[in-house]
Amino acid sequence: MSAGKEDQILRSELEVLRDYLRRHGMRFTPEREAICREVFARHDHFTVDELYLDLRRKRRISRASLYRTIPILIAAGLISEVFTDSGQTRYEHTYGHEHHCHLLCLECGRVVEFAEPSLKQVEQRVAREHGFVVRGHRLEVHGLCPRCQGKEKEGRGRRREKKKT
Repeated sequence: MSAGKEDQILRSELEVLRDYLRRHGMRFTPEREAICREVFARHDHFTVDELYLDLRRKRRISRASLYRTIPILIAAGLISEVFTDSGQTRYEHTYGHEHHCHLLCLECGRVVEFAEPSLKQVEQRVAREHGFVVRGHRLEVHGLCPRCQGKEKEGRGRRREKKKT
């Protein structure tokens, strides 16, 4: 993506945040702007602690400001909680991105994003059957990636060899 395009997207994200804050009677502060900019400069799944450490290298931001701003970014539709990894919630920026789901390796923590159009049909059918109005969904598939499956097979093979001797 070109730098001009990224700047245009960031301006749009900042406008979404400004509009959300204005509609809810909150102020658009330099701290909130800095947090928003840092979130949208990332292209990974991040924890609040990781975001805090990155922000602290650039400017003075309190953890309290960060913890107050994350729910605002979620409510404004700019970021989403995506999964919990070892007790820590991870987030990603979702504004302007197609909806996707995640495969999570339980061994190494690898994350694979995927989109499956048929999930939308299932979601709509199930919601209709139960009288729900869908506002979104989050799908996490937990398992072992190919590399960790190989390690698991090697480990089982070694255990069998030890039993034989």
